[in-house]
Amino acid sequence: MTANEKTMRAVVARGAGGPEVLHLENVRRPSPGLTEILVRVQAAGVNPTDWKRRAKGGDATDADAPVILGYDVAGVVEEVGPGVTWLQVGDEVLGMPKFPVLPGAYAEYVAAPSRQFVRKPASLSVEQAAGLPLAALTAWQGLVETGGLRSGQRVLVHAAAGGVGHLAVQLAKSFGAEVIGTASAAKHDFVRSLGADEVIDYRTEDFAAVLRERPVDLVLDPIAGDTGRRSLDVLKDGGSYVCILSVDEATVQEGRRRGIRAEFTLVEPDRLGLTAITDLVAEGKLRVELDSVFPLAEAAAAHRRGETNQAAGKIVLRV
Repeated sequence: MTANEKTMRAVVARGAGGPEVLHLENVRRPSPGLTEILVRVQAAGVNPTDWKRRAKGGDATDADAPVILGYDVAGVVEEVGPGVTWLQVGDEVLGMPKFPVLPGAYAEYVAAPSRQFVRKPASLSVEQAAGLPLAALTAWQGLVETGGLRSGQRVLVHAAAGGVGHLAVQLAKSFGAEVIGTASAAKHDFVRSLGADEVIDYRTEDFAAVLRERPVDLVLDPIAGDTGRRSLDVLKDGGSYVCILSVDEATVQEGRRRGIRAEFTLVEPDRLGLTAITDLVAEGKLRVELDSVFPLAEAAAAHRRGETNQAAGKIVLRV
């Protein structure tokens, strides 16, 4: 860096590995380009894709290159780049810009396309706002756009207490669906508080056996593997199985045989979807539950918490 370059604090991963590879450093501060905004980050969401990327390290051409993790951004517009007219300096925003390219949310500033953000609802704290974009868009695109969610359907949400799951339960209820969730017994009260009509303890009960005589119309699955294959057993012919991880070919072919749509969906930045989600927040139909909030310097501890798979709701870094 030159003496004239502005700097910022950021959590940097140098090389692949466990949470111990995350370090707080001073790095060059980005500048907004054409149609971009510079956001002063107040909070950043922590998602499973973050620790998976950390374990993988840099890209294929330079595995040792420093990486600033994080996709979920909540903060205040600091600068507006050329061509941006709908946002102004001082606006509070949230977004999941650039995915799957890293915008580098574990930092004091992020520069990204303005139309991949939305304004933050006043009812959301900045920490809640940071926990919303990636998980809520995943649930929205999976249930509504891929799964064709409709009122009156029976919907099964796996890992219903997790970051995606706890929002998916609420989204399905807001559409008038009957919702069944899977979760450990300790989280049943939490899942019911979100509106779930029924909760199955995946540790002591076989959800496929419980629901075989009461099939569902739609399954949202953040787990895949055997859970995906057994989910077909509880779907009505012509139903939809949507997985946010890759779906194996055997599951796809078995679904086709019964007229079931078995799809893998990967979340994308989507201002329209995020606007619909924040409208639900403003209407009191969707809330972000925070499992824990860590200071930026304790990103490693946030990753350790996430990797326990015990979190109920979202993990967030306060920047």
